[in-house]
Amino acid sequence: MFSKDNKTALVTGASSGMGKAIARQLIQDGYQVYAAARSVDKMTDLAQLGAHLLRMDVSKDDEMVKGVQTILALTGGVDVLVNNAGFGLYGPVEEIGLDEARYQFEVNLFGAARLTQLLLPAMRARRAGHIVNITSMGGKMYSALGAWYHATKHAFEGWSDCLRLELAEFGIKVVIVEPGVIETGFGDGASETLVKRAVGGPYGRLVKQVAKSIESTYGHGTGSDPQVIADVVSKAVASGKPRTRYATGKFAKMLIRMRVWLGDRLFDRIILSQTR
Repeated sequence: MFSKDNKTALVTGASSGMGKAIARQLIQDGYQVYAAARSVDKMTDLAQLGAHLLRMDVSKDDEMVKGVQTILALTGGVDVLVNNAGFGLYGPVEEIGLDEARYQFEVNLFGAARLTQLLLPAMRARRAGHIVNITSMGGKMYSALGAWYHATKHAFEGWSDCLRLELAEFGIKVVIVEPGVIETGFGDGASETLVKRAVGGPYGRLVKQVAKSIESTYGHGTGSDPQVIADVVSKAVASGKPRTRYATGKFAKMLIRMRVWLGDRLFDRIILSQTR
């Protein structure tokens, strides 16, 4: 049984990839962990380790409210909130409907924002806690056909920075984690959204080349293991003074630095060279 006397964490998007690795690591670190995702059946391994499973789609307010009510009733709140749920929507801006774009924001930004709002009163009352927002190196740079995905991650970065300032006086730490290329299902999801587009349309050549680039980058053991992100989260929440940002995983630091130092035109040429 979960107790109000033990340290507690909530991890969203815990059914696979980074979320599952983070939840598993926090359990090993001694946290009583709420693992939240749309697919509860994919988290049975976490339940066997002691996690409390929550069915939670972060685009649905009623599911978030219900989940937080459960948490407050059993443990009084969380010491650590890891906003990890997200996906990548790829395709030409001209061809992606605004309903799709809004859903990308609902999952990647507004879901995390709403969940944070729901849990903050209890965290403020304790005057302690860590909020860890999993953004992406894509929140600092950009790639072809990723306009809406990158828009959400850039927004999540800025939102997190402002939140950090707001919560400083309450002892609540806000940490941004910027993963690079990680061996998760991200590549498959991004490719699936691309193949829906009209390959024979005006952006057909670019769609095919970007899809090929994504497929060659993800899913072949060339990226970093999700555990590298779990280790960073573990380190951050154990610290009384964590860094504001952790860029980690393959290519993360390199591409972020390139974006800063090379300037727009040169960076454009490098990114477009990957689509030829």
